[in-house]
Amino acid sequence: MAVWSARKSQGRKSEPPPSSRSGRPEAGVPMDAPLPATTNWLLRGKDGRLTAYAPVEGGVLRWTETTPGGPEWAATFLPAHGLVPYLSITQSPEGYVYLTGLRRRPGADGQLNVDIVYGVQYQSGRPMRDWHALGTPYLTPRNRHHAANIGLPVSALDSAGALHIAIRNAGGGLCARSQAPTGRWLSKWADLKGSNVTGTVAATVNEDGNVDFYGPTGTTVLRWSQPKPGAEFARGEDQAAEVADGTFTAVRTGKESVTRFWRDAGTGEVRTWRPGTAPRTLGGASGTGPVSLLRTPVDGVDCVLLAQRDATGRPALTAYPAEREETGADWSLTGDVCVGVPALAIDARGRVVLAAIGTDGTLRVTRQKDESGLALDAWTRV
Repeated sequence: MAVWSARKSQGRKSEPPPSSRSGRPEAGVPMDAPLPATTNWLLRGKDGRLTAYAPVEGGVLRWTETTPGGPEWAATFLPAHGLVPYLSITQSPEGYVYLTGLRRRPGADGQLNVDIVYGVQYQSGRPMRDWHALGTPYLTPRNRHHAANIGLPVSALDSAGALHIAIRNAGGGLCARSQAPTGRWLSKWADLKGSNVTGTVAATVNEDGNVDFYGPTGTTVLRWSQPKPGAEFARGEDQAAEVADGTFTAVRTGKESVTRFWRDAGTGEVRTWRPGTAPRTLGGASGTGPVSLLRTPVDGVDCVLLAQRDATGRPALTAYPAEREETGADWSLTGDVCVGVPALAIDARGRVVLAAIGTDGTLRVTRQKDESGLALDAWTRV
C-alpha cells in the first residue's frame, strides 16, 4: 500500500512528533502509486491495542492506539532507507507482526543492490527490530542484474509459526525462502519453477494450516502448497481464473475451510472460491484493488465482511453470511476519498473497525455503533 507524504501526517499539532531515533522520511510518494495495495495493515496486538501500518518513501508510518479501544492514537515513523513503498504484513498467534518488503539501494558499481527484507514488531507501539536482509535468488556477478526484475514479496506464517516468503522471479516463475519456528532460515532461495506468472504473487494459509502460494498467469492461477509443516513446497491444483494484479486474498470461513477472493481482471467483480466448489460472484465491480476481509458475528450470524476502495475513491463495505455467497452482497459507500485499500479489524471492545488512509496521508477511522446491525459511527481523523 502506498500513501501520501509522511510529513503531512506527522506535522499536525494534534499528533506526537516522531521519536528522535525514528527520524523522518525524505519525501512522500504519489497518491495511488502503481503498487499493489496491502489489505491487512490494521492489526490488534496482544495488549488489545490496534496498530495501523503504512509504507511511505524511506520507511513505514505506524499509528498505535494509546489505550485499547481508542480513541487516541500515537504516530511513529520507522525508517527503512531504500524500502519500496509496499509491505506484506502477517501476524503470529503471539501477536508478533512481520513486515516484509523490497529494498533497492544504489551500489558502488552503478547497479542496484536489491534485497528482500523483513522486520519484526514484538509488542504494540514498541520499537521494531532491525530490518533483516534475505538477498534475492540472484547473487553472483553474472546474474545479479536479474534482481532488478523480481516481483514484490509476499509472506505468511504456517501453523507451526514458520515464516515463508515468495517472489515472482525474473523468469516468470516462483522462488521462496522458509524459516523454521525457531527463527533459523532453512535454505537459500528455492526455485519452485512455474512460468508466465505476472504481477504480484499471493500467500495464504490453507485449510490444514499450511501455506499456499498463488501466481496469476492471465487465465490461470498457479498454486504451490506445503504438504505438511516444514516440507518443501510442491505444485498443487491450478485454478482457472483471470485475476487482476495484486487482488488475491483469503480468509478462514469455516472450521476446515478457507475462502479465496480476487477481482476478475475482465469484469472487475469480486469472485470467491473454495476447493470443491465453483467460483461465485459477489458484485463490487465498481471497486478497485483487493478486498480486505474480516470474519465476525453480526447480530449472532457468522459473517464475512469485505471492504474495498470504490471507483469514486471512497471506502465501500459489505457483509454476507459465511460461505453463503448465494445470498449476494450489497455494497455501501462510507467516508471520504482514500488511497490504497481500507482495512478491517476488531478492537478491544469487540467493535468492527474500518480504517483508511486519506489523500492527505492521515489515518481515518470509524467504529461499529453499539446497536444492532453493522451501522458505523462518524469517521475520525487521527
